Amino acid sequence: MFHPDTHFLIDHWTALSRRPAVRAGVPDRASLEPDALGLRLPRLFIAERDGEDAVIRLAGSWIEGFHGEPLKDHSLLSVWRTASRPLVAAAVTQTAREARPVVIAALAGLLSARIEVCLVPLRGPSGAVDRILGLYAPMATLSLAEDEPRLLTARVSIGVGEAARPPLALAAVGGRRIA
Repeated sequence: MFHPDTHFLIDHWTALSRRPAVRAGVPDRASLEPDALGLRLPRLFIAERDGEDAVIRLAGSWIEGFHGEPLKDHSLLSVWRTASRPLVAAAVTQTAREARPVVIAALAGLLSARIEVCLVPLRGPSGAVDRILGLYAPMATLSLAEDEPRLLTARVSIGVGEAARPPLALAAVGGRRIA
């Protein structure tokens, strides 16, 4: 069972993705309505995909307070422990490739407080699926000591719902393999 705010973001993104003008199940970043996200705004971020990583373009005040610094232009992977980065990179790729939400169950701090990070894909101004909207959903109030590490530890990630895009397959034209 996901955190109620994770459910909200999944449901909100799903409603946006089902609008008639949406291409291949991925809504435009411009279709987001901040008022609809309400009290979740301080725990949201928008990142621009760059291969398997993403660069944080905008982070809410709760997220920046949690990590103890402004995150604009930081790598998304930089807020995760080194051992967690391959799983997070795979989740970033999965949400864009499969056009569906991905939830990362994670731990924060030395006390291992549980937190969910929900990722949903968006189209940027170019029309490419190159934006990620993310939400931090702590399972309890997080109170970390000032000197405590502010990196997240990913435990597992899961794609939510049906993939909106078919898996990639190889094809051959004139005996030559193409993607």
